[in-house]
Amino acid sequence: MLLQGWDREAGPRWLLDLGAVWDGRVGAWRLDAIRYADIAAPLSAAAEKAETVGPPSESFLDEVPKWRSLRWPKIDLPALREEQTAAVASWQASGRGLVVMPTGTGKTVVALKIMADAAVSSLVVAPVRDLMYQWHRRIFEALGYDAGVIGDGVHRVRPVSVTTYDSACIHMEKFGDQFGLLIFDECHHLPGQIRRDAARMSAAPLRLGLTATPHRADGRHIDLDELIGPVVYLQDVAAARGRTLADYDVVRIPVKLSAEEQSRYDELSRQVRSYMVERRKELPAYSWQDLCGDAADTPEARRALIAYHAKQAIEDRAEEKLRVLEDLFRLHHSEPCLVFVGSNAMARDVSRRFLIPCLLAHSRKQERLEVLQGLERGDYPALVANQVLDEGVDLPEVKVAMVIGGSASSRQAKQRLGRVLRRRGNTRAVLYEIVTAETNEEKRSRTRRRSDAYAGTKRWKK
Repeated sequence: MLLQGWDREAGPRWLLDLGAVWDGRVGAWRLDAIRYADIAAPLSAAAEKAETVGPPSESFLDEVPKWRSLRWPKIDLPALREEQTAAVASWQASGRGLVVMPTGTGKTVVALKIMADAAVSSLVVAPVRDLMYQWHRRIFEALGYDAGVIGDGVHRVRPVSVTTYDSACIHMEKFGDQFGLLIFDECHHLPGQIRRDAARMSAAPLRLGLTATPHRADGRHIDLDELIGPVVYLQDVAAARGRTLADYDVVRIPVKLSAEEQSRYDELSRQVRSYMVERRKELPAYSWQDLCGDAADTPEARRALIAYHAKQAIEDRAEEKLRVLEDLFRLHHSEPCLVFVGSNAMARDVSRRFLIPCLLAHSRKQERLEVLQGLERGDYPALVANQVLDEGVDLPEVKVAMVIGGSASSRQAKQRLGRVLRRRGNTRAVLYEIVTAETNEEKRSRTRRRSDAYAGTKRWKK
């Protein structure tokens, strides 16, 4: 964004506070488009009062906004619940900020209501293609508008459009002035080093972030205040449990490695520890990141890294997990089930063992749709997925989930739990967490259970 009319010396001090820099190539001040509202507001106020803040007020000209007001073909939204109404009102008080609500509590309806009321050119940014198309369908159903699509090989920009984070940060420089409202779904993805450009290169004064878990392990969630705005509405799982969401149990089932698996696991652990001990004799601060970097250059580091991944595969794919999974399928034989795993290899193991479909990141859109519809119709008793169903994608009514692998992230834990919490009458949901005992998987499980959503986790009783 260029500010013309001030020379280098005459520019007001607050320009520097906003991160403006002098561009000698064009003889003007330049700053990120995200600062548009901060610049336009004082200049507009000065012009209205006929004050001179820099350039003469009568010459103030704003050529940035290309967005426009809209008239929706229809508005067909369900009646908002109390907490959804409160979320909308809290956001509308400032026009910026995050709405934090658990998975399954209707954040999409909150966003659609905000879009309907704002009636301005809007861009919805989603983390994956499935969610992008899901937003397209929801906008058409609720507002009667055939939104543009930017991503997945399509580049159709309309006054209301949907896109992915990857496409947004690539193309925002071309249409960052065309949308007055930005909606970031699963906005905890935004503060990444590259993806944040989707917010920085947009001039949209209205910004909404949706997430169930804004926290990031790298601490960059604090940047959301600047990129979107502060948290304006927060509902935790405890407040929704048994009301908006189904009541539920989390049951932890420890399993042991077989004698052969344990022996191999111990040997691989010894190899990794031995390498790290030797390296730390020379470099006391030698870390996991150093090992990953050295693996590209030294055979010893590469062998240690291979040993680590092989050890992790044993934790993830323990044979006893499949036996327990079989018992759980028998226990819930008349109910549709979701199985969440930690690797594509384990997903395929489960799929072959129990003859159920598996969804992976590279599964095609049509395949995913057919599998989910098959689960809803009862064609499949269960399906297994690795990460692809963790976030946002609408699922059929499922009240039973089994987690047999995954990261230590409490965010992933909440999202997976949220897949079975959509309320249907008084049906109680259950999530089983199958954990390999006396391995690093126990540590990851403990970290996941620090989430308030996992409070009161029960241990399986045979």
